[in-house]
Amino acid sequence: GRDVRGLSGRARDLARGRDIGFVFQQFNLLPGRTALEQVVMPLMYADGRMFWRRRELAAEMLERVGLGGRLESKPEKLSGGEQQRVAIARALINRPPVVLADEPTAPLDSERALAVIRLLNQMARQFHTAIIVVTHDEKILPTFKRIYHIRDGVAFEEAGEGRA
Repeated sequence: GRDVRGLSGRARDLARGRDIGFVFQQFNLLPGRTALEQVVMPLMYADGRMFWRRRELAAEMLERVGLGGRLESKPEKLSGGEQQRVAIARALINRPPVVLADEPTAPLDSERALAVIRLLNQMARQFHTAIIVVTHDEKILPTFKRIYHIRDGVAFEEAGEGRA
């Protein structure tokens, strides 16, 4: 409900950090940083909470995505599914109204892909967050309420049973 195209500098960064969560195809986790540090980072840019509270919130979010026992693990010690769950926790930590997910299941096998999408959907419902997923993975389509296809630059909604 707000036009952010004209924002620049700090105002743009704050809007992006507070209002939009991102889940990327390749996780985009920082090497050498723990899972906890990865999730704390967005809070540093969009939040005025004291340091100790940021770590507490990040630990709670990692617990919610099933990684409470991996807080101090670095990306190279996490599986692909675990890395993507860290990315989901990072995207949702500020409870943004919108999460943009670009091919979030591409690097995962089918079982892990469905688990990650189910988790993303569950967390989004919990935090009242809309998720926009761009994917070529047709196996995950049934997990979404609305499906739009883009063909030749034109978007259209798929009509189907069970779609809201």
